[in-house]
Amino acid sequence: QVQVVESGGELVQAGGSLRLSCTASGLSFGAYTMGWFRRAPGKEREWISCINWSGGSRAYADSVKGRFTISRDNAKNTLYLQMNSLKPEDTAMYYCGTDLKPARNNYCSDSPARYNYWGQGTQVTVYS
Repeated sequence: QVQVVESGGELVQAGGSLRLSCTASGLSFGAYTMGWFRRAPGKEREWISCINWSGGSRAYADSVKGRFTISRDNAKNTLYLQMNSLKPEDTAMYYCGTDLKPARNNYCSDSPARYNYWGQGTQVTVYS
């Protein structure tokens, strides 16, 4: 049974930083492309970043490029999102997702439909 736990979300002042974590079990974590997504109230789920199985390929949405950094530690079955220069518009519930199938690709997808979502998310609230 796959279990995913996101953590690290907090209330933070604009300009501040947070580091989110996503720890997975019940799957071969190192074989999966992973992604970070967020959903703000009244809005659809938004892709913000992804990383392939090895960490050699990463991609970011324009809204977070240059401020957020995705990384992974396959030995710890954990995905990270370092978020710097936070803005009030970053306020959302943040989720991690696993690719639908394990694949050692050299790319990652920006389509939310390409991922499974297992966890409850972690809330990030940025105030000005």
